[in-house]
Amino acid sequence: MSLTPASSSTLFAAPTTTTSANPSPSPSQSQSQSSSHPQPQPQPQPALKQSTSASTTTSTPTFEFPREYHFPPFFTRQSNLTTLHSQLEKWSSLVLAYCRFHRLFRLSLSYEGSAHEDLFRNRRLGRRLPLADAREVLEFMRREGRAEPVGGGGGGGGGGGGSRDDEGGGDVFWVYWRTPEEWAGIVEDWVEETAQKGTVLTLYELTEGEATRGTEFHNLDPDLLQKALHVLVKRGKAQIFGQEDQQGVKFF
Repeated sequence: MSLTPASSSTLFAAPTTTTSANPSPSPSQSQSQSSSHPQPQPQPQPALKQSTSASTTTSTPTFEFPREYHFPPFFTRQSNLTTLHSQLEKWSSLVLAYCRFHRLFRLSLSYEGSAHEDLFRNRRLGRRLPLADAREVLEFMRREGRAEPVGGGGGGGGGGGGSRDDEGGGDVFWVYWRTPEEWAGIVEDWVEETAQKGTVLTLYELTEGEATRGTEFHNLDPDLLQKALHVLVKRGKAQIFGQEDQQGVKFF
């Protein structure tokens, strides 16, 4: 999809000016031009710069898909085990990068018509990843510690292993582009840097408060924050108390 050298040179070639049709200046014109400052000619560049800057201002960053996303075999489950493992690794990397870029913490595999449909469907190729194969990708990520069925391992405990199809959320997964342990480390560093030890904060203040604006965990999914805080509780770094709708945490 890159331009060929010929077409790019044609597209960006500087416009040529024809001077042979212009009459030669008279002696008086030559003398006046040499004895006075040349008068500036009307320049179209300012208008061009304005339109360029306007288009730059309105442009928004878009996610850049990896090269394999643009090839049909990427959307077909490979039969060779070695090739399949490599395919699953590439899909895992893509899902993590995509969710990090869009700050998605949960991912539904029922992607038809959703905002993240382009993750599993390449409309330009006319290809999509079948639901069974998407499940296999997320199961691969689960084994790697980078995904977990929502409701299958819970923020506060509970054990695990119910069938995804039997859970209320259906095929919805946590995607850990940062694991709960990594989020716990980020929160702990913030507590140290801002001298919050001994302070009691609500979970709402941690994710929505002005004090955390600009931190990575601002606007973090509340249930994922719970998972991170439970890591700190196990480390003896925090205590959670209060009712579910108004829980607080004290850091040590």
